[in-house]
Amino acid sequence: MAPPPSASLPLQQRLMHLAQTLQFAWFCGHVALLFSTVRYSLSYITFNSTSRWATFFYRLAFISASVTYGIVVYKAYRARMRQGKQNGAFSLLTDENVQYLVMALVWLFSRQVPLAILPFAVYSVFHVATYTRQNLLPTLQPQQPAASPSAKPKPSALSETIGKFVKEYYDGSMTLVAILEIALWFRVFGSALLFQKGSWILLGVYTVFFRARAAQSSFVQNAITQLVARVDAQVGAQGIPPAAKQGWEAFKNIIRQAADATDIRKYVGGAPAGAKKAQ
Repeated sequence: MAPPPSASLPLQQRLMHLAQTLQFAWFCGHVALLFSTVRYSLSYITFNSTSRWATFFYRLAFISASVTYGIVVYKAYRARMRQGKQNGAFSLLTDENVQYLVMALVWLFSRQVPLAILPFAVYSVFHVATYTRQNLLPTLQPQQPAASPSAKPKPSALSETIGKFVKEYYDGSMTLVAILEIALWFRVFGSALLFQKGSWILLGVYTVFFRARAAQSSFVQNAITQLVARVDAQVGAQGIPPAAKQGWEAFKNIIRQAADATDIRKYVGGAPAGAKKAQ
């Protein structure tokens, strides 16, 4: 992130300087996503998710997600162009921000799937917290120079609290995102089995997205490993019919073969070079 405005400027100019950046628009997008998620969740838990306002905030959440990831993709593309690097299709497709941008647009124009909002919302919590700590707070309350030239300015108590929150809960939250994305695949798969309109197309698109996540995210890989281990333990328990065990092993074999056949690293050699952390 770019540094906050100079502390020597008046507060109004500092705020104007901050508001004129793409990063501020990115921050506002994440704030709007969180607000829309909370508002839609209230409608959902009160069994009113099909109302006009609920639908509006559901769509607004994904519009906000599209804006935020679109800004990140644009900035990354512009930076690569300035460096003279190529922006080939493979490089773009292996960028996690591009993947999330595509999925945000897919969810925006698809039937409502409430679970789909949650992974985006979890990311937004940490993006808003990080931006507030690194940009917003220093703009509102610039740090005073340290008494000694070699000493670093002491951050505010709120800044330290946000920093501790991000450090303590980030890994656990990314594991939560991985679990939500796995659950979302089964949710979409269930819709496909019921032959809901457009569900098979959505399943195909989301499966491609999830396959990329499984290849790039250690959190998704660990979540899958833990899930498989739990099912293995359940299926291996006494009293489970042999047919269930055989079916589970056959299912794992099909998934393993599909994963191996779609492993891009086999065809290009090594891990995807263009993969970037979602922002």
